Amino acid sequence: MPRKHVGVDGFNLAMTHGTGVATYGRVLVKALRGLDYAVDGVYGLGVARRHPPAVREALFFAQFDEARERRTLLRRMRSALAPPMRRRLLEVPLSGLVKREALGGRLPAFDRVFALGGLFDLAAGGFRRHGRFLRLTLPNPPAIMHWTYPLPVRIEGALNLYTLHDLVPMRLPFTTLDDRPYYDRLIRACLKQGDHVVTVSETSRRDILDIYGANPARVTNGYQAVDLPEGADGDAGTLGERLRTLFGLEVGEYFLFVGAIEPKKNLGRLIEAYLSAGVDRPLIVAGPRAWKAEGELRLLEGAAAAPGAERVRRLGWLPADHLRILVAGARAVLSPSLYEGFGLPMVEAMAMGTPVMTSAEGASPEIAGDAAVIVDPYDVRDIVAGLRRLDADAGLRRDLSAAGRTRAQAFSMSAYRERLARLHERLLARPSTGDPV
Repeated sequence: MPRKHVGVDGFNLAMTHGTGVATYGRVLVKALRGLDYAVDGVYGLGVARRHPPAVREALFFAQFDEARERRTLLRRMRSALAPPMRRRLLEVPLSGLVKREALGGRLPAFDRVFALGGLFDLAAGGFRRHGRFLRLTLPNPPAIMHWTYPLPVRIEGALNLYTLHDLVPMRLPFTTLDDRPYYDRLIRACLKQGDHVVTVSETSRRDILDIYGANPARVTNGYQAVDLPEGADGDAGTLGERLRTLFGLEVGEYFLFVGAIEPKKNLGRLIEAYLSAGVDRPLIVAGPRAWKAEGELRLLEGAAAAPGAERVRRLGWLPADHLRILVAGARAVLSPSLYEGFGLPMVEAMAMGTPVMTSAEGASPEIAGDAAVIVDPYDVRDIVAGLRRLDADAGLRRDLSAAGRTRAQAFSMSAYRERLARLHERLLARPSTGDPV
C-alpha cells in the first residue's frame, strides 16, 4: 500500500527567530512523519533553474539566516504587480552537501523540498490586486497540502487545508498591525476556496463559525501538540547547575513570563501586578520586543520607572533549549494574555510540571482546564491575588504541577497524530466532486 503523501509550507520555518507558527509547522511535520507519511516542504526562498543542483542546494540553505523572504524594494514592487498566474515550484536537492546541523530543527525531516523565490509575497500581491489565490504545480503533488497560516496560495492536484490559529485581528484589532480589510477578505477566501480549514481550539473554531458563518463540517479543531525532548525538565541537580551557569537563577526562586512583548500578551498589567504584589522573587521576562512594546514596559523604563522595577529582568529572545531550562525551573509561569488561540508556552510549562497562571479570556481556560490559576487579565487586583497565592501556597503549586502534567497529555504527540489521521481519512474518503470538503 503506498504511503500517504502530504505537504507543509515553510512560511516561517526558515527564520532564525521563528514564531509560534514555525513551531506549529515543525511539530506538524514530525507528527505526519510519525504516521509514516511522505512529506513535502514548500518554501518561499529563491533558487533558479539555471543553476546546477549543488548550487541550488547551497543557495537555498544560504537564506536560512535571513528574513522569511528577501524582501527587496524591487521584489515587493514586482510581487504587488504580478498577476496570480500558475507557477511551477522547483525542487531543491537534499544531497547532504550542506552541513545542516547548525540549523537545528529549522528544516524538518521532509522527503522533498520545493521552492519559489518570493512565493508568499507574490501570493499576497496577487490576492490584493485580483482576489485570486496563486496556483502552484509540482510533480507528483501531495494528496493533502497543509498551509500553516491563512495564505492565498494553493497546490493544484491536492486538497488544500488552511490553518486559522485565531481571529485576534478581528476580536482584538487594537492589539495587532494587520490590515483588517485584507485579513477579512483572506479569511473569507480561505473558507470559500479552501478544501478545509483547521484550527487549534474549540474557542477559535467557535469564533470562525460565529464571525464568518462558516459551515461547521468544513472547520476542524485539531488542537496542537507539545513536543518536548525526553528529560526536558531535567533532574534537580542538573537543572539547578544550568540555571545558575546560564542565568544566575535558582530553581523555584523566580516567576517567568514567556512571549513577545506586545499588547496581546498583557505584560504591562502583569508587571503592574507583580510590582504591587510584594513578592520577593524576581520576574523574568523571556521574549523579544514587538509592536507597542514601549507601552507594555512603561513601568520599567526611563524616568517613569516604578519602584522595584529592578526586580523585573528582561532576557529577550532565547533558543528553545535555554527557554525550556527557564520554564522547568520557574516557581510559576505567568501567562495572563488578553487572547490566545491555543497557548503553547503554557502547555509546555504544564507538561514539565511547572505551575501556571493564565487568563480567563480566549482559549486559555479551555486549554488549561483545572490545571492552572485562572485570572481576569483586565483586572490587576485579580492578577495580584493569583501571584500571591502561587508564591505563598506550596500545596497549590504541588497540585498544579501534578494536574498540569495530566492535562498536557491531551496534547501529546500521540493524541495529535490520531486527530490528524482521522481528519485525513475523512477528507480523502469523500468522493471527488471538485467542491471544498
